Amino acid sequence: MPIRPIELLGSPVLRQEASEIETFDESLQGLVRDMFETMYHAEGVGLAGPQVGISSRILVIDTRNEEDPPAGRFALVNPRIVEVSRATERGTEGCLSIPGVDELVERALVVVVEAQDTAGRPLRMEAEGFLARVLQHEIDHLDGVLFIDRLSPLKREFLLKRYRKLQAEEAEAS
Repeated sequence: MPIRPIELLGSPVLRQEASEIETFDESLQGLVRDMFETMYHAEGVGLAGPQVGISSRILVIDTRNEEDPPAGRFALVNPRIVEVSRATERGTEGCLSIPGVDELVERALVVVVEAQDTAGRPLRMEAEGFLARVLQHEIDHLDGVLFIDRLSPLKREFLLKRYRKLQAEEAEAS
């Protein structure tokens, strides 16, 4: 199971709307295994297809180590948010594609997602709290939206300056 490179801010694939998956075969299973391995290696809790250069509607999540009730480890194919609560909450988000920076983002407290599993079977899930946040974040990736797009222009510019500074320092250190 190879660890795939994670696409970073500026990569065009992160801004494209991902395509629906129509074929549920062994190559999809292999992609899911690679995505989990990549996510764990990067110490994330969620990873979407575009983040590994695949413009397809697939994501993997594992929130078992968080404080919320364990949701376990799962992959969703062709997920769509079909309901959101009026209630929202602000929480800190970061992104494997924008390493080293995080910010408070307001999200719906509860979401309902319809998707397919890796065998193509339909499923529907309701999530709240941290899992709802992770689902919204990862599904945003499938729509070409990054968490920084949900910030005010001033906060976004501040965060981008911090990110560029970190990238420059990392390049100098190499």
